[in-house]
Amino acid sequence: MPITVDETPNPNARKFTTDSLIFQGDGSVSVMPGQSSEYDIMNELMELQGVDNVFGFQNFITVNKLSNADWEELTPKVKEVITNHGY
Repeated sequence: MPITVDETPNPNARKFTTDSLIFQGDGSVSVMPGQSSEYDIMNELMELQGVDNVFGFQNFITVNKLSNADWEELTPKVKEVITNHGY
C-alpha cells in the first residue's frame, strides 16, 4: 500500500497518509517529547533521530521534525516505520 507524503504550511511538518485506517474512532493521537502513546507506531516514530513530535488521526500521521533535521534523511525512515506496521 502506498504512503503519500505531503508538505504542510509548516516546513518542519510533513503529513504521511495511508490507504488504511491507522487509528479507530474520531479522536486524534499526539505525542510530544517525553511522552509515550498506547500506539507502538507513534512511540517508534518518536524514537527516530530528528523527530520532535507526532500527531495522528484516522489514516494519517503528521511528523514534526527538529529544525536541524533533514527531510531527505527522515522521510524514508518514517515511511519504513509506517510500512513495518502494515500500512
